[in-house]
Amino acid sequence: MKFSLSYRFVLPLVALMTLNACSRDTTPEIEGLRVGPWRAVLQVPGGDLPFGMSIAAKDGKPIVTLVNGPNRVDVTEITIANHEVTMLMPGFENKIVAKIDDGALRGTLTMVKAGGKLQLIPFVATHGQTWRFSEPATTPGADANSGAQVGGRWAFTFGEGDKASPAVGEFVQQGTIVTGTVMTPTGDHRFLDGEFIDGELRLSKFDGGHVFLYRGTLQDDGSLRGKFWSGTAFEDRFVARRDDNASLGDAENATKLVGKADRLDFRFPDLAGHDISINDPFFYGKVVIVTLAGSWCPNCHDEAAFLAELHRKRRAEGLEVISLMFEQFGDFKRAAEATDRFRRRYGIEYTTLIAGTSDKDDAASKLPQLNGVFAFPTTIFVDRQGKVRKIHTGFSGPATGQHYDKLVVEFTKTLDALLAETPPPPLPLPKI
Repeated sequence: MKFSLSYRFVLPLVALMTLNACSRDTTPEIEGLRVGPWRAVLQVPGGDLPFGMSIAAKDGKPIVTLVNGPNRVDVTEITIANHEVTMLMPGFENKIVAKIDDGALRGTLTMVKAGGKLQLIPFVATHGQTWRFSEPATTPGADANSGAQVGGRWAFTFGEGDKASPAVGEFVQQGTIVTGTVMTPTGDHRFLDGEFIDGELRLSKFDGGHVFLYRGTLQDDGSLRGKFWSGTAFEDRFVARRDDNASLGDAENATKLVGKADRLDFRFPDLAGHDISINDPFFYGKVVIVTLAGSWCPNCHDEAAFLAELHRKRRAEGLEVISLMFEQFGDFKRAAEATDRFRRRYGIEYTTLIAGTSDKDDAASKLPQLNGVFAFPTTIFVDRQGKVRKIHTGFSGPATGQHYDKLVVEFTKTLDALLAETPPPPLPLPKI
């Protein structure tokens, strides 16, 4: 009888324990963060701005990967304390701080803007979700667009009247999924990712640098009309029309030398505070690429990745690079810290100088030999004689596909020609 009574109570207890064990989430964690895919959402004036995330473990530490179409950005500077995670974006001053709440993250993205001003954007992420704008259960098939497609090349116009500016969009559509980029006269919007459903196009991007959201509607005349948001402080209307021949202005004729000037003349401090000039003996007789950049500028990141590798491969042939950094901060210490993060991000071994702030008028005043500064980056090729031979405004990054490949070929061709030229005679030895 005693055995029967014990057995009667033990069986339900065992069953309850088994059920509890089976229902418990056994997803692997690293320092409290669940490993696997996450769906992240930023709240901007245009509504939800989603992007993909994944969390993995490496050497016992978490790695967060930002996902936008084919692009992956690894975030490795992560600290976790008191159920709160801080993620510092690679090469930028921007960061996400969020509370860890089981299968969710809730917090704020802080974006550092011109003058050190901050944009605070609400952030939430949910573990286990891989969709972007629409849940799979509610996402109709490709026929939901009645055969309509947005894949291809589009001529964009942002703004109206005197403030109108051109751009070119290139999109790839597979079913309802759309990826691509928008190219402007000063650069590109990098890897955009989204969907086209029931005549509405939605694209988004957060890769650590910029926060972009597009929402547009396909019109009866075949055009796209909508709005574009960048962060919390900027929005603009756009109209886009299909145009396989859409193009932008010549990037090599926007920025020019003024008057009879044929060379640059500048002196700015490096990160240690030592003044460096392009006319220093170190650069004499070398081909020098001077780039006007900033750690806050996404296309400057694209160019830095290219230039860092190019410099490592070809400095033995006589190539040097000087990056004039125009940062968000007027304070030298903060600007130097931002630039140092930028250098470490790409393993930069070439010269980086703190030249001024990100205001284009300020940048132009630092280089009076130019007719202005219209874009970051602006890339200037200087020959072995110290003369400016070519100026390229803006930079088309890897998101532009064949346009990036073409730019790399053009830059390499220019460099090959300049390196092949005869260097000047050696400088005379200093008198003792």
